[in-house]
Amino acid sequence: MSRIRNEALRRKVMSADEAAALISPGDNVGMSGFTGAGYPKAVPVALANRIKAAHQRGEEFRIGVWTGASTAPELDGALADADGIELRLPYQSDPVSRAKINAGTMEYIDVHLSHVAQMTWEGFLGRLNVALIEVTGITENGDLIPSASVGNNKTWIDQADKVILEVNAWQRMEMFGMHDIYYGTALPPHRKPLPIVSPDDRIGVPVFHCPPEKIIAIVETDSPDRNSAFKPLDEDSKAIAGHFIDFLAAEATAGRLPHDYLPLQSGVGNIANAVLAGLGESGKTGLTAYTEVLQDGMLDLLEKGTLRMASATAFSLSPAGVDRFNDDIDFFSKRIILRPQEISNHPEAIRRLGVIASNGMIEADIYGNVNSTHIMGSRIQNGIGGSGDFARNAYLSTFVTPSTAKGGALSCIVPMVSHVDHTEHDVQVVITEQGLADLRGCAPRKRAERIIRHCAHPDYKDQLLDYVGRADDGAWGRHTPHLLGEAFDFHLRFMQTGTMKA
Repeated sequence: MSRIRNEALRRKVMSADEAAALISPGDNVGMSGFTGAGYPKAVPVALANRIKAAHQRGEEFRIGVWTGASTAPELDGALADADGIELRLPYQSDPVSRAKINAGTMEYIDVHLSHVAQMTWEGFLGRLNVALIEVTGITENGDLIPSASVGNNKTWIDQADKVILEVNAWQRMEMFGMHDIYYGTALPPHRKPLPIVSPDDRIGVPVFHCPPEKIIAIVETDSPDRNSAFKPLDEDSKAIAGHFIDFLAAEATAGRLPHDYLPLQSGVGNIANAVLAGLGESGKTGLTAYTEVLQDGMLDLLEKGTLRMASATAFSLSPAGVDRFNDDIDFFSKRIILRPQEISNHPEAIRRLGVIASNGMIEADIYGNVNSTHIMGSRIQNGIGGSGDFARNAYLSTFVTPSTAKGGALSCIVPMVSHVDHTEHDVQVVITEQGLADLRGCAPRKRAERIIRHCAHPDYKDQLLDYVGRADDGAWGRHTPHLLGEAFDFHLRFMQTGTMKA
């Protein structure tokens, strides 16, 4: 049975090649997709082939690609390999795209995820010519049933001149009703308070609305999302998780957290899953999550009853996690809400709910500034994603990383970060496998003492302490002592010798 239940829209079904032909050189295209979930899978590949053919004829053909966050090789990879992307935003994790960005042949705007929709409405990004959106189905009255991610799809559909849909039969129709699409956002001075006081509040509708005349093409697909399996938990991840779980328990004992904590936000990856596994063993029940992605570890917590419900904007599940979700979709669909990322990452909601935020980083410096995006100051890795939305507004803002990288040749605790994404004012807690530094209420020199003592690897502690001592004696001011001529010596030494060790 067709997933397209609106008779008029069924007449717009065509092939991926035919739909790709409706996208013109220079167009800005808003595409669905967030962490490998819910992205269009057929039209981007067809478009990449069309772009390659145009280049072979000596014709210029590049587009702007706007998404929710990272996607998959069939989208970012295919278009980047075809040299078809002029500008990419707001977050990517594709190796081909990353190489082109760092080579200077692809423009990239790294922006807070909660800001993208507003920037689009305000027109700062230019005109959105086409929205290319994967959906699970189309109802009889023409409403669109969202897929495995929501991201910026509502904004793309609203703002685009034309809409192309991919209706993916692989996505489960039982997801219908999980989504909460809020249509109450507005620009100042017409903005109203966001009516969320609990993570499980529903404030919208379960579908996207789109005028049928905007829909110029529909492509039917049956293709899985591209999600990678997580690596087995290593000892560093387990140690970091242990420090984090102990810290939450101590905060509850001190009366700074309720017994059932506060809503949890978790970044993506091994450490995040280790933290979630630790919570599952803590005996806690009835917790909630207000986050941007839902990982395998949250499925575990929902099954155990540790989590009562989880609010996010997208799934980020391993293949095994997808199977678990699909096998028990009736259970999970009652406990998960997927929202637009302007709501899942909304500063007002994060602050009101008192979210406990945990995000990864590349490095932290001795005063608590965090770099989460750049290698050696100039090479972009992925992007800031939603970490800034949560760090600035969370009740507890924590950042986690192993204390070293590159097999110990690189310290992740440095005198001064080579790029700042999160200033010392937004970083409350730093955690490595070595320990946890609670920076709340600490002046700069006290922060340095705590970070070096608790978080730095033993191989680098003496160098960091030596730097702090000499900076305290020789800096122009003693509030945040730095020897600017030496602050980047750690980074330069690695670039020159491949190791930070003396």
